[in-house]
Amino acid sequence: MARNRAFEVLYREFYVRVFGLCRRLLNSQELAEDATQETFIRAYKNFGKFDSGQPFWQWIATIANNYCMDRLRLRHRTEKLFGDEMEELDSLASNTASGVHCLIAAEDITALNMAVTKLSDKYRVPLVLVYYNQFSYNEVAKQLNISVSHVGVLVLRAKKQLRATLASAGKEHSS
Repeated sequence: MARNRAFEVLYREFYVRVFGLCRRLLNSQELAEDATQETFIRAYKNFGKFDSGQPFWQWIATIANNYCMDRLRLRHRTEKLFGDEMEELDSLASNTASGVHCLIAAEDITALNMAVTKLSDKYRVPLVLVYYNQFSYNEVAKQLNISVSHVGVLVLRAKKQLRATLASAGKEHSS
């Protein structure tokens, strides 16, 4: 009974955050709802394995991340989602990004969220894992089965695309 009550408190506290992670990873409200429910079902079934000395968010985020990545892999079964690292490096423009702080400086968070949803899975997933889920590049590389430098390239390209999308949206609004 105490286990159920403890889990219920954690569910209420972390539902929105888990849903946000799933929505950003899957880029779909409906898929995120299903993924969030599946995440909490899996967490409940394995709650006895949770190490209370560790942050609950890291544990539940890992479960959500693994489930979402499985869904993305199924969606992209016929194509290699993250492509070739050398291809990414070759296509990367020579001017480098100044960092995510440029994105945070954007006044309209709605525009940023819309721009993130327009990114392909290839770029959105690493960006979300790094900036929303606060995974290190090493953790993302391990999760996606790519090199750390490839993670950096994908995140850099995602930020570049976001800047371009936000800049064009800004031009549309000022016209």
